[in-house]
Amino acid sequence: MARVRFVQRDGTEKNVEIGSSISVMMAAVRNGVRGIDGECGGCLDCATCHVYVDEAQAGLVPPPTEDEIELLSNVTAPRRSNSRLSCQIKIPSSIDELIVFVPENQS
Repeated sequence: MARVRFVQRDGTEKNVEIGSSISVMMAAVRNGVRGIDGECGGCLDCATCHVYVDEAQAGLVPPPTEDEIELLSNVTAPRRSNSRLSCQIKIPSSIDELIVFVPENQS
């Protein structure tokens, strides 16, 4: 089982164990991670689960789809090259720990 390390803007962290079939957003919502709203429940419809994937790991997760890229244009926090919607990220078996940074705001 892999782990996601959610890093808040103030530097606090929360580590969550995650199965291979669970999205990073679902793991955050189920474990009360602040700042991951996931208002659409992971349907790729709202962009309220925006995160920044650790730059060193950004190439280790599958790339965003065209639909995700389109929704990323609607995020309220600054969009960066490592911006992703956490509802679209499932951790590949090659990664033991994924580090994501939670933006200042989602909506």
